[in-house]
Formats: sequence, C-alpha cells, structure tokens
Amino acid sequence: MKKYLIIFIIPAFLSCQNQQKAKDGYEDLYPTATTFFQPISSLDLELPDADKVLLGKHLYFDTLLSGEGNISCNSCHNLKTYGVDNERFSPGDAPGTVGGRNSPTVFHAALHKMQFWDGRAADVEEQAGGPILNPLEHNIKDEKQLVDRLKQVDLYLELFEKAYGENDPITFQNLTHAIGAFERTLMPESRFDKYLEGDQQALNTQEKRGLQNFIDSGCITCHSGPALGGQMLQKFGLFHDYWKHTKSEDVDLGLFDISEKESEKYFFKVPGLRNIVHTAPYFHDGSIDDLNTAVKIMGKLQRNVDLSDNEVDDIVAFLGSLSSDISEDIKRSPFED
Repeated sequence: MKKYLIIFIIPAFLSCQNQQKAKDGYEDLYPTATTFFQPISSLDLELPDADKVLLGKHLYFDTLLSGEGNISCNSCHNLKTYGVDNERFSPGDAPGTVGGRNSPTVFHAALHKMQFWDGRAADVEEQAGGPILNPLEHNIKDEKQLVDRLKQVDLYLELFEKAYGENDPITFQNLTHAIGAFERTLMPESRFDKYLEGDQQALNTQEKRGLQNFIDSGCITCHSGPALGGQMLQKFGLFHDYWKHTKSEDVDLGLFDISEKESEKYFFKVPGLRNIVHTAPYFHDGSIDDLNTAVKIMGKLQRNVDLSDNEVDDIVAFLGSLSSDISEDIKRSPFED
C-alpha cells in the first residue's frame, strides 16, 4: 500500500512544483507576446530544392566570385560567427577597399521584406548580386566576366546542370537564385521560438522582464513579427539627430541617396534582432560596439525615453534569448579538405 501511495504522491508533487515554477509574475505576458511575435515554426516556408542549395553553398564560399579572388560571400557574412564578420566595415576584394555600410547577418535574412540598409533589393536572391558587381566589395566588372569564369570550371558545369537543366544553365540570374536558395536554409530556432510555441519556461524571469520592458517601451513598433524587424524603412533618429548620440564620423543620408526625397533623409531598413547579441558592431555604420549602449541610444532616438540601466540590462537579457546557431555541417566550406 505504501508503495502505491508513493507512486501517486510523486507525480502530484512534481505537478505542484511545475505550477509553482510557472507563477513568476509574467503569466499574462505570453498571450501579449504572441500578438506581436511569431515563431519560425508557424511560417509556411517553402523548402528550397536540394540541388540548388548545394550549388548555392559552393558559390557562397567560393572566392572565384570576386575579381582578384580575395573574398567570398562568407568573408563578410561568416557562418562561423552568426553570419557577420564583426567588423565596422568589411574589407573588399581590391587592396585597401572597404564597404560603405556595416554588413548585416545572413541568418534569417530571407524573413525580411527587403534587403540592404536602404531596402533597394526585394529579396535575398536580388541582394546576392549587388555585392558581386560592387567595385568596393567583390569587384566583378560585369555579369559576363563571372559567367565566363564559372563556365571554365568542371564542378560548376556539373552543379549548374543538375540544379537548372542542360540548356545553358550557368547564368548570373541562376547564380544569384542559387545563393538565395542556400541563404533561405539559414533559419535556426531560438529559445524565444520555444517560448512562443508555448513553453513558458524557455525564458527565465529576467528575460521575461526584459520582454515586458521591450513591449512597454514601444520597441515593438518596428521590431515585431518573426524576424523582430526587417519589414520596414524607418527614420534613424525620430526625436534626435542620430550622429550626436552614436558619435558617427560621417552622416549617412540613408534612403535619400537613392530617392533624393527630403522626407526620406536618414531612413534605413529596420534590422531584425535575431542573434543581435552576436552581431556587433551596431547600426548601419557600425558606430556602437556595446549592445547595452545601442539599446539605450535606440530608446532615446526612436522613443524619446531614457531607459534605466536596469531596464537596459533586462532588455539585453531578453535579446539573448533570440540567439540560435546553424549546424557545424552547414558552416563548413565545401572546399575545406
């Protein structure tokens, strides 16, 4: 009889413990959070064709895609460091050249509505071609130069034919499409995804407090959805001149450089916040190295609020729950021995 009693008591005790754990003062936060954010698992993401992904991975890691063969896509968007190089501006192919804006992560980039800091590309496929033809980046002079180069490589004759058929498959359009297909696989899930799926213990109390502060401070105005951003262009410095707070050496006019509309000065794409704790330095010009400082500046510039040090610490703790990584297999270059 005692044996049976113990069997019934233990599950009751564990259930009681779990209920106690769940009551941390943030029981009402979960339904609120799910109105602003969605987990990756809730998205109807089409799985790219495996042959195109394989080709795209080879192209992503290949220095043949730069004029002098000095850089690849992975040079600026290193998969071993969460899709960035952690440099303020990335070195280009030609000696002494650097890009004009900070290189954002390629992780989850396919979730974004637009690409580049000024939003000039619609998707990751269009974005892939931009740096290749940029003299400050990959330094390929034109599409024909690269296509002719790849046609001399047996590996690419085989991979392009397998992915795109036998009728002249090596084209610049197919190249950028394949790179995009590979990038669409870079969608690791975080603890925050688990929380949004219903596991309320996936976040600790400080992270929940940070999430509450994130919502209450109005950060969700721009940083919401599955990518926590990446869906709109917004003026950087709604309430104050951004460069006075970031101490930026140069003032970047943002979208104005393309549109020449006065109303679009200092407009930039809102970055997604997934893996933000790993992708310093911050902002379009990489002017801030410390995430706490970046959060404090954003509160002032975009919401005109002075976040306390404790509020910032909690928000940064929450942002840590957005961290996720891809497998070592995907990070490994196909050209490694």
